[in-house]
Amino acid sequence: MDNKDYYAILGVDRGASDEDIKKAYRRLAHEAHPDKHKGDKEVEERFKLINAAYETLKDPGKRANYDRFGVQGAQGGFRDAGYGADFQDLFGEVFTDFFGGQRSGRRSERGDDLRYDMEISFDEAAFGAEKTVKIPKTVTCAPCSGVGAKPGTQPVVCPSCRGAGQVRMQQGFFSISRPCGQCSATGRVIKDPCPVCAGAGRVRITNNLTVKIPPGVDTGSRLRIAGEGDHGARGGAPGDLYIFLGVRPHPIFKRDNDDTICEVPISFTQAALGAEIDVPSLEGSVKLKVPTGTQSGKVFRLKGKGIASVHTGRRGDARVVVNVETPTKLDKRQRELLEEFASISGEETTPLKKNFFSKVREILQ
Repeated sequence: MDNKDYYAILGVDRGASDEDIKKAYRRLAHEAHPDKHKGDKEVEERFKLINAAYETLKDPGKRANYDRFGVQGAQGGFRDAGYGADFQDLFGEVFTDFFGGQRSGRRSERGDDLRYDMEISFDEAAFGAEKTVKIPKTVTCAPCSGVGAKPGTQPVVCPSCRGAGQVRMQQGFFSISRPCGQCSATGRVIKDPCPVCAGAGRVRITNNLTVKIPPGVDTGSRLRIAGEGDHGARGGAPGDLYIFLGVRPHPIFKRDNDDTICEVPISFTQAALGAEIDVPSLEGSVKLKVPTGTQSGKVFRLKGKGIASVHTGRRGDARVVVNVETPTKLDKRQRELLEEFASISGEETTPLKKNFFSKVREILQ
């Protein structure tokens, strides 16, 4: 479910209001309710996704975390690369401290996942790219292999808890266990710390990483690079790196799914008489034939000239919208010619106008 787009599941855009989200949820939950589709496993799964999406997006806090970090962000578990903002289970920590539970003891722990926000150009999103990024992260200390003790030595059993990782305290009728403060609940203490990591078992580095961006990504796309997060404590497995992409706007093109949209101005005479014009595409200039009598707002479609789908690799289309530009400055001769044109023009030259005013007359009669 980590890769699911909750907004797409509910059929709303990312800027949807709380009311829009609620309306979409009620409609979809009604359509996909299991009671109406008994035995249909596919519908049951869809119903679960709809509920999961709504549970996240209806809550302002969860929605904010989801918008920044995706599903795992809404549930907790991301750390910004280089900033150290942990999304931990705070309630878990409180109960652990109070009841004396041991979080991990001497066992190794998986490292934190990291987040990196990357801005790319419109062309890089369309065709893919390779980018080199610097990722601050923690890694296992090589000299001590993550143990934290000086090479050639080993941690010793904690004298306070005798290796249990917990100490017991008697308070009246109650016997309470608490994590051992001397060994931090590990059961071992380091007498001779490693000089490189100062006993931490991990060191901070900046990792230069080459990231391959596939064609077709868009703002909000997320790349997961396994094993490139922080290394875990006591030799634990590393977490993952999540790269969240943002695409800079293009000065000419707009994007609609896998299609590009470009608005191109043409002159009054080109629209009336027809013309062959050069229009921009992602791969350079393309010839476009404008038929006689083209109206402003007419959309021409150039097959396969859009953006490759990130899922199938199939390219969308380039949509060219022509806008007829009305002259703003006319010299005397141009004005005379247009006035002459207006005087000899009949309704046959403006069928849209003729049809519109016919409908107006019918309404007013």
